[in-house]
Amino acid sequence: MKNNDNRVIFHIDVNSAYLSWTAVHMLQQGASLDIRQIPSIVGGDPVTRHGIVLAKSMPAKKFKIKTGETIYSALQKCPDLYISPPKYDLYMKCSNAMVELLKEYTPTIQRFSVDECFLDFTNMENLYPNFVELAHEIKDRIKKELGFTVNIGISNNKLLAKVASDIKKPDAVVSLFPLEIKKKMWPLPVEDLFMVGRATLPKLHNLNIFTIGDLANCDLKLLKEKLKSHGQMIWNYANGIEFSEVRKSNHIDIKGIGNSTTIAFDVSLRSEAHKVILSLSETVGMRLRDSSNCCSLVSIHFRTSEFSSAGRQRKIHYYTDSTRSIAGIACELFDELWKGEPLRQIGVRVSELCTNEFCQTTFFEDKRNVKNSALDSTLDGIRLKFGSKSVIRCTFLHSGIKPLMGGVQEDDYQLMSSIL
Repeated sequence: MKNNDNRVIFHIDVNSAYLSWTAVHMLQQGASLDIRQIPSIVGGDPVTRHGIVLAKSMPAKKFKIKTGETIYSALQKCPDLYISPPKYDLYMKCSNAMVELLKEYTPTIQRFSVDECFLDFTNMENLYPNFVELAHEIKDRIKKELGFTVNIGISNNKLLAKVASDIKKPDAVVSLFPLEIKKKMWPLPVEDLFMVGRATLPKLHNLNIFTIGDLANCDLKLLKEKLKSHGQMIWNYANGIEFSEVRKSNHIDIKGIGNSTTIAFDVSLRSEAHKVILSLSETVGMRLRDSSNCCSLVSIHFRTSEFSSAGRQRKIHYYTDSTRSIAGIACELFDELWKGEPLRQIGVRVSELCTNEFCQTTFFEDKRNVKNSALDSTLDGIRLKFGSKSVIRCTFLHSGIKPLMGGVQEDDYQLMSSIL
């Protein structure tokens, strides 16, 4: 068995990342209002008021506004709520700026998501005699130089460091070493444990397991009988057992990228639906390329005005980051599935990713993708420099459909359990 005793791992988590980064950007542009100090959210479209809440301010929490609920519902709770649309290119810039600062301390950094990083300081005691002081220095530098706050968890493995960073918020440093598990982690609700989700929680409650300590001290044989291998995994986590390495990477390690939108009108024409799919594919493609990944699985899902839903996916025999390819496959899947019902929500998602550092074309791939890739890179560069509306496809002119649409971002960052 591996020995974690001498390892020192930090987990850095940006507090309310999307909202914090939006607020910092607004202040840098001369705004007099810090939206972190008022009831505010990031998500959807502030004009049409469609979409969902992606991030919320601390004052918004007082109105019981939750991440994932509709903007309509949030406005019912707080009519004066400030709404800012998501700016994904801005988020990547802020994330990259943070990582550049972190590189000054250690070369071993794993970007777990756009707003989370693991850092390995193992065998660096001579350089950093006090790791708690080091964490406070990093936290304070990020706040002073970049304008937003983070939480830092410290432990001897990634799991405990991640749990620690969530114990006290915001702008805090918390340690959670094995000797501290019983005092700091076991009293927490069991749903606070990584990999205990909505499906697992009621099963644990049926076993009278309500805290992480209850789970840690439960009969492992019973857990494995009720939950199979998942029972073993969460029992290990409850006892702080986890051995994965901090994997140095230059790209965000993600499982899939998706985007969906609730449309302000009933889409009843195939041509309209195809435009919505292209618009969604634009944002998905841009985020895919920005994460330095290519995909080999494309999926489509939609919901009708009568609230019935359907979805389909297709595996392709090559990897691509081309907007045109993603949109083309998504439109084909849509045409196979759609029965002509009026639509109110459409989503596009890509998965089965690989880093584009090692991605090669094949004889089966459409050779136009090489030209499309160059075109996409040029468009991304223009939009990054001059704004997302600086260049659009002519098919969207006078269509009433936004060129880059998406009220819901659905980036599925790689789960820790799958990278052990």
